[in-house]
Amino acid sequence: MTQPPCPLDEFTFDCDGERLSAVRAGPPAARATAVLLHGAGTGSKDRLAPLLSAFAEQDHHALAFDFSGHGRSTGKLSELSLRRRFEQAVAVIDAHAGDGPLILVGFSMSGQTVADLVRHHGRRVASVGLAAPGVFAAAAWDVPFGDGTGRFTEILRTRDSWRDSPALPALRGFEGRAVLVVPGTDTVIPAQVTKAVEEALCARARYSRFDLPDAEHKLGLWFRDHPEDGRRLVAELAAG
Repeated sequence: MTQPPCPLDEFTFDCDGERLSAVRAGPPAARATAVLLHGAGTGSKDRLAPLLSAFAEQDHHALAFDFSGHGRSTGKLSELSLRRRFEQAVAVIDAHAGDGPLILVGFSMSGQTVADLVRHHGRRVASVGLAAPGVFAAAAWDVPFGDGTGRFTEILRTRDSWRDSPALPALRGFEGRAVLVVPGTDTVIPAQVTKAVEEALCARARYSRFDLPDAEHKLGLWFRDHPEDGRRLVAELAAG
């Protein structure tokens, strides 16, 4: 018989001048807290509910939230930036993740945010899961995303601008458990970026690669629709 999903508790959190919509599952006093971070564009925490439940089934506390301008959080997406994403994630972790070990899971743009959190939280981070992750040029850090025609987009479209991303040295220095989730088809993240992230994780982390040959870039949707794959990913990360 299939085990029913663990109940999710929705709440809001005020920070960075916004009201962020968040959800949690599992025991607050768990041995570790998993923090799941959605991607850009139409990404939201709603896609990540099955993964939250899977972590709770492993007796972990699990959190996810909508970055400002996404889902049910306030704010404008055009005013969001990589810096604000990092600061919002830090605020949610500080307020709701206790002081135990962290498992950080980032999708697409949140690959950069996970790396920023690794640099910030150091050895507190036990495991990282990066699903079709993006990393971004240092110059893009504080630039608002805008409407797709401004400075942020210009930096992204500059050839090889991602190579000086601070995410890469942060991931090279990480010594915990690391899982890179790679879809069979990814028309968003260049193969060179995926290779650079993989090489960084191979430097010191206990690394494994999680291939999904039939999946495309939006892996939050894949794990929502294929919960058995989500449980396998959670088991690998929880082992860290």
